[in-house]
Amino acid sequence: MDETALRKQIPDSVLPYPKGPYNRSKYLFWRIIYPLHNTGRDALLATGVIRHPYPSGRQDFILGNLVASRSVEDFVEYLGTQGFFNHFIAWRDSGEIVSVRRPVSFEWQYHLRIFADGEVRGHYEYTPESHPVWHMREVGQEERREEFLEFLGDWIVPVLASAFASACRED
Repeated sequence: MDETALRKQIPDSVLPYPKGPYNRSKYLFWRIIYPLHNTGRDALLATGVIRHPYPSGRQDFILGNLVASRSVEDFVEYLGTQGFFNHFIAWRDSGEIVSVRRPVSFEWQYHLRIFADGEVRGHYEYTPESHPVWHMREVGQEERREEFLEFLGDWIVPVLASAFASACRED
C-alpha cells in the first residue's frame, strides 16, 4: 500500500470537547481551520516564514524499529485499537509515512511517527489546538518512553536506552 493510501485509511484524530469558554473557543477555531491548515503550513514553510525545527528532519525520541515480519498497515490498524489516529496537522518529518496521536485531553497527547525505514519515534506534548505556540516550540514535550513501549507491545524492537539517548543527541 502506498503512503497516501495508508494515510487515507487512518481515521482522523478527534480531540475531546474541552471545558471552559476559552478552550471551547479554541476548539471551535480549529474545527474551522482544519481544512486550510496543511496548505497554510506548507506555504509558510516554502516561503521561509517558518522552518522545520530539526536540521536532520526528524524529531527526537526514537523508540525502536517495526518488527521486520510485520507490516506498517497492520501496525497502524493495531495502533487504532490503542487510541492512535491520524495527526494530519503535525510537521512532516523526513522519511515519515505515518503520524498518529492519542489524545489524553484537549491539552495533551501522545504523538507517534512511523518512517519508511521502519523507525518509530514518539513523544508526549501539548496538542497544537490547545497551545499552538507552546506546541511548536516544544514547551512541555516529554519522552514518556516506558508508556510508549507499553502501548506498542511486541510490534517494535526497542532501541536500548543508551542508544536511544545517543540517537536523540545525534539527530
